[in-house]
Amino acid sequence: MSGGGAEEEANLEFTPTWVVAAVCTVIVAISLAAERFLHYGGKFLKNKNQKPLYEALQKIKEELMLLGFISLLLTVSQNGITKICVPPSVTRHMLPCSLDEKEKVTVEHLLGQDRFHFERFFSFPRRLLAETQGTETETHALAKTEFCARKNKVPLLSVEALHHLHIFIFVLAVVHVTFSVLTVIFGGARIRQWKHWEDSIAKQNYETDQVLKRKVVDVQQHDFIKGRFSGFGKDSAIVGWLKSFFKQFYGSVTKSDYVTLRHGFIMTHCKANPKFNFHKYMIRALEDDFKQVVGISWYLWVFVVIFLLLNINGWHTYFWIAFIPFILLLAVGTKLEHVITQLAHEVAEKHAAIEGELVVQPSDDHFWFHRPHFVLFLIHFILFQNAFEIAFFFWIWVTYGFDSCIMGQVCYIVPRLIIGVFIQVLCSYSTLPLYAIVTQMGTHFKAAIFREHVQVRLAGWAQEAKKKKGVKADSQAGEGSSHAVAGIQLGSVFQKRASAAEDGASVPKVEGSAE
Repeated sequence: MSGGGAEEEANLEFTPTWVVAAVCTVIVAISLAAERFLHYGGKFLKNKNQKPLYEALQKIKEELMLLGFISLLLTVSQNGITKICVPPSVTRHMLPCSLDEKEKVTVEHLLGQDRFHFERFFSFPRRLLAETQGTETETHALAKTEFCARKNKVPLLSVEALHHLHIFIFVLAVVHVTFSVLTVIFGGARIRQWKHWEDSIAKQNYETDQVLKRKVVDVQQHDFIKGRFSGFGKDSAIVGWLKSFFKQFYGSVTKSDYVTLRHGFIMTHCKANPKFNFHKYMIRALEDDFKQVVGISWYLWVFVVIFLLLNINGWHTYFWIAFIPFILLLAVGTKLEHVITQLAHEVAEKHAAIEGELVVQPSDDHFWFHRPHFVLFLIHFILFQNAFEIAFFFWIWVTYGFDSCIMGQVCYIVPRLIIGVFIQVLCSYSTLPLYAIVTQMGTHFKAAIFREHVQVRLAGWAQEAKKKKGVKADSQAGEGSSHAVAGIQLGSVFQKRASAAEDGASVPKVEGSAE
């Protein structure tokens, strides 16, 4: 007898050693190649002094390690999970597909098997082999369910379903990391297009006549004010929000916006260094934020679990949930545009004419919950949710087919794909660049304002100051002294209002109170 089902189902005891060795060699080679690729990628980023991107790469390694642990956990616990037995009635509720669909698939499968056995029945020399294979297949299937069948119950989760879940988690993580990298690459490329604006400003700063020549200008004639606070409905809040909504789709950031926001940042945080390279600072700050965007936080996994719970037949959860990142993205883009409009509104109301450059006043009050960093949290959620939608679609397509009951009707599929592509393009083209510049208009600056070696020195200085503070506090505790001890923390140096910049910047004056 030439093989058949017995050989296909053979365990490791009856598998040729050359097969085991060959499979192990391929798996280990691929794993080592991937590990070496990440290793040399990290060395390349280090040599290029790209510490934020290197930390983002480390974050990707952490996600891969987490996926490996999840894979190991699912593999080890597979037998235990499949032996958890429940009454059949429990598995008939909250199904992604109706039981009618299941019966239809089962009937089609059985008809296919009957036709297969009918054809082989008339091939007499192979009849015994077919019967043997059928018996072995039935025996193997019964072996998986006989534990629960003895109790008149069914497994909580089948081996096949567990395997599909395993693949879905892996696909989700890979798609999320890929989409996040693409978003930052394309968004960063658009931000780098602003470099010629920075270069033109730097060139003007070197021209002495232009620097010394300060003239009085009508505020209403300034390009920034004309672009953001002029025309119909300039005093209407509703019209202002509508303009901000449509502004994110075209010319989200103009040269006058960049010049004015840049000048406001420098005059607030590093007034002593008018030649501060604001564009380079933005790029470093975006790279710092990238390591947070590329990761999968615990609350994102909670969202995945909630979606899997609510993916019930007839609810079309996968369709309605696609509108969550869509609406959030439009809201974030509108809010960021409206922050620029508010800055223009404040200047236009306070001044009729100004001497020199227009100066806006950065403030956390313009942002949701007075936290500019909250916008990054929303962008992180939007990118993950969009990646989840795309990953879920392709996973269902490859695993169950395009006609699967989970996939749904075409009228639900096409809008999901269109929304997913729209979110990816808009976030890269408009929202991420807006985030990079507008969130600099908060009360505090980011750690990226300092060069790397300065950050290291400040960290050491802050640690020493913290230790001295603790020693001094202990010595005064016994005497009952009520003197306040000035504490300097690294977070204060990076977060509080200050005026420090790159080479040539003055040391910031740190506020004494903690945030």
